[in-house]
Amino acid sequence: MSANTITVTADNFRSVVAESELPVLVDFWAAWCGPCQAVGPVVDDIAAENKDKLVVCKVNVDEQQALAQMFGIMSIPTMLLFKGGKVVKTLTGARPKAAIMAAIKDEL
Repeated sequence: MSANTITVTADNFRSVVAESELPVLVDFWAAWCGPCQAVGPVVDDIAAENKDKLVVCKVNVDEQQALAQMFGIMSIPTMLLFKGGKVVKTLTGARPKAAIMAAIKDEL
């Protein structure tokens, strides 16, 4: 976790994600997931490099099972991009930074 990412729980999801003025990239992950560990630093870099136009959050699916179920997360890592409180993009699997940015750039 970096200083540029926010840990999201069921308690703060609404205020952090649903009510955000900026687009929000939410990374669903778990500590035991190798690909999640690989993509974690990439997500942290994206957060640091885009902090003026993107909020980046992380959801530990083991600790926040209700949130994972709410969004139908079946495999991890999965990233959801929210805009105006609604999911506008879903990215499943570990991807390099360039691929993640290419997938979300039109929403920023």
